[in-house]
Amino acid sequence: MKNNQIVKIFREISYLIQIAEEDPNTIYKVRAYERAADVIENLSTSIEEIYLKDGIQGLKKIPSIGNAISIKLEELVRSNKISYHEELKQKVPIKISEFSNMTGFGPKTMKILFERLGITSIAELENAASEGRISKIKGFSKTKEEKIIKTIQLSKKIKNRYLLGDVYPLIKKIENTLNEKENVIRCLVVGSFRRMKETIGDIDILISTDEPEEVIQFFVSMPEVREIKGKGKAKAFVELKNGIAVDLLVVPEESFGSAAQYFTGNKEHNISLRNLAISMDFHLNEWGLYNKKGRRIAGFTEQEIYESLQLPYIPPELRENDGEIKYFTQMRNEPLDLIEYGDLKGDLHTHSNITDGTMSISDMALHARKKFGLEYIAITDHTKSLGLANGLNENQLLNQINKIEQLNDTLSQGSFSDTVPDFRILTSAEVNILKDGSLDISSNILDKLDIVGASIHSNFSYSKDVQTNRLIKAARNPSVDILFHPTGRLINKREGYAVDIEKVIEVAIDTRTVLEINSNYNRLDLRDEHIRMAVKNDVKLVINSDAHHPVHFAYLIFGIGQARRGWAKKIDIVNRLKVDSLLKSLK
Repeated sequence: MKNNQIVKIFREISYLIQIAEEDPNTIYKVRAYERAADVIENLSTSIEEIYLKDGIQGLKKIPSIGNAISIKLEELVRSNKISYHEELKQKVPIKISEFSNMTGFGPKTMKILFERLGITSIAELENAASEGRISKIKGFSKTKEEKIIKTIQLSKKIKNRYLLGDVYPLIKKIENTLNEKENVIRCLVVGSFRRMKETIGDIDILISTDEPEEVIQFFVSMPEVREIKGKGKAKAFVELKNGIAVDLLVVPEESFGSAAQYFTGNKEHNISLRNLAISMDFHLNEWGLYNKKGRRIAGFTEQEIYESLQLPYIPPELRENDGEIKYFTQMRNEPLDLIEYGDLKGDLHTHSNITDGTMSISDMALHARKKFGLEYIAITDHTKSLGLANGLNENQLLNQINKIEQLNDTLSQGSFSDTVPDFRILTSAEVNILKDGSLDISSNILDKLDIVGASIHSNFSYSKDVQTNRLIKAARNPSVDILFHPTGRLINKREGYAVDIEKVIEVAIDTRTVLEINSNYNRLDLRDEHIRMAVKNDVKLVINSDAHHPVHFAYLIFGIGQARRGWAKKIDIVNRLKVDSLLKSLK
């Protein structure tokens, strides 16, 4: 059994416990399963492998895995199920997977809906809401019932759309595997995946090879493939084990560039490019760029296509027909200098196990430098009003400042300096923005930190004016350097709170407040259109991982992709600076 399957089962157990059990100590059991799920999700070794090597004692050595959880894991490895999980499902037959991508349907809500109306599925929920039965339950207003209907409509709209981060590692693995084959000349994943869109519908792969049938047979036989939907001499259609559809197309080597351009899209960008070609007496399609005599003049590379149309190469992330062709036509000799993958020097939004992270501060630092090449991180543990995350009060925050100062002293000494040379941990916090826009930690404490980030974590239902004013008041606070995940959205789950981002940007200009591009692929907040708005107004941005485990530093690639989609240049991103220059650039 794979680790992701175990994580899913543990999260289901946590969810079902809160509905099925009345014991006041349930909260501790819930936390135990959630913490175990978090740890297992980030393990580099499979639970099965650990158990087969060292038995139950090996499982107990995993952080946050105690005796009771170890026994459950042993049962899972040996029988592919946990009897306790099966008992809970019998007691509460709610189809949890149907609600997992929808916000507002946590255990407390589902307990009421299950007990009062017997709701176990989205179909039953939709019927009850459309018939007005939910608003008759105490605590459920007509407004809340209407919101439920809108949430269901959103879930239908994004059905069969995959988060970029959920599919990225697997698709890149397939692409790399194909590129490593001797008889593959070039392989490229194209479409919305290559444009780094937030969600992906399906995957398109281009291959050039002199042995198409052999390559196609290799592709359809890969272990990631669940079902072959179709196969020919130059194409194949499969479904992967994670459910996503993949189309592979073999194209001639001389047409690989034009095919890459065509299949990367988007459709509207391609139409504009073809119209430009027509205006120059050319003809452009997926096989090449042709002059009026029908002779192909470009197509081996994408660069050839754009240069033949008197354009510089347009990066895939910008190909949305949102002014990019006009811009590059007018500014051909002035490079845009977009932020590049690998440009970031540090990460200013990370969490340790002092609050809701899973690793120590020193371990976060070690991994950030050694495995991800960063030069600094800010530890932004939550503050006191966020009780669920074990938020820090003023005294605890002061203690953490002292601890980090001591750690920084050790970074330049002994064996640690050999593995993490010239690395710095910045003191910081993710301070909670309260209902009225004030912060939950006093300024005299915040001013002792290197950097202060502020964010909204509650009261999402307030009006647009109220939410906007909360953010504006926080931005005007002289202690606040960064607004974290400014709109609070979760992709495919919630739209985020209502906020006038233009007004927030106006205040950010005046107050020199930095806006975050949160790289967690569930958030990618700011949106690309908001990033572009900030860039046009010279508002500085920061690309952060929001890491709760060292593996989450890998999320930075998604934030960089989002920044590029928003036309963010190197100069717009503060954490591409060295640490001393970064600190001087803030308030």
